[in-house]
Amino acid sequence: MSLDAPPSETPSAPLTAAARVVDGHKVYGTGETAVHALDGVSVEFGHGQFTAIMGPSGSGKSTLMHCAAGLDNLTSGSAYIDGTELDSLSERDLTLLRRNQVGFIFQAFNLLPTLTAIENLKLPLTLAGRKADPEWLDQVVTSTGIGDRLSHRPNELSGGQQQRVAVARALVSKPSIVFADEPTGNLDSVTGGEVLDFLREVVDELGQTLVLVTHDAAAAARADRVLFLADGQIVDEINDPDADAIFDRIRELGG
Repeated sequence: MSLDAPPSETPSAPLTAAARVVDGHKVYGTGETAVHALDGVSVEFGHGQFTAIMGPSGSGKSTLMHCAAGLDNLTSGSAYIDGTELDSLSERDLTLLRRNQVGFIFQAFNLLPTLTAIENLKLPLTLAGRKADPEWLDQVVTSTGIGDRLSHRPNELSGGQQQRVAVARALVSKPSIVFADEPTGNLDSVTGGEVLDFLREVVDELGQTLVLVTHDAAAAARADRVLFLADGQIVDEINDPDADAIFDRIRELGG
């Protein structure tokens, strides 16, 4: 089924990157025991682009995602969402920005067990005191294939269905950018592939911006580009990637 992009609320105009990090440093600890999780990273995530982030364990890929998304603070440098510098915001305004402009998909689904699928899906809007756009909500529900499971609670859903609810939840507020951290890590290969195919469709047909942290070369191969991190730095980038090229590069980095 073809997906229609949500209606634009403002006249078309040149847009900044959906998110960017400029000379980002993240240091944990002090002195000789300090860990430089990010060491001068600068990167942009353009609107409508699907970017995968890969690297060995401890390379800084999850830290980069968390700092770019405003879930963690940089030690130095700057992070922006749609041109707004995150460090300039109060904690309340940062929370509002994340709620309204950023979608999140996690490996563990993070669905509330006492809520139904539709209640979980609408949760970001409920917390913001907003009502769902009926047409957009119907489209998200239809495209994720969960229309017949909306009254079910998470323990009544398969892993794949739970992740589809989580994907729908990330999309329902029409965010500027969606960050996905190992979203298929708890799924079998077939179900995981279906979720990744849907994310690719969301980028292609809705113009959604997506950043995926993954260790899976086959997952990263669905992206428009792959960034490779090592020791807190971006050390390589592949555009229009294929799984073999990604696997070879990861093997060289010791991932």
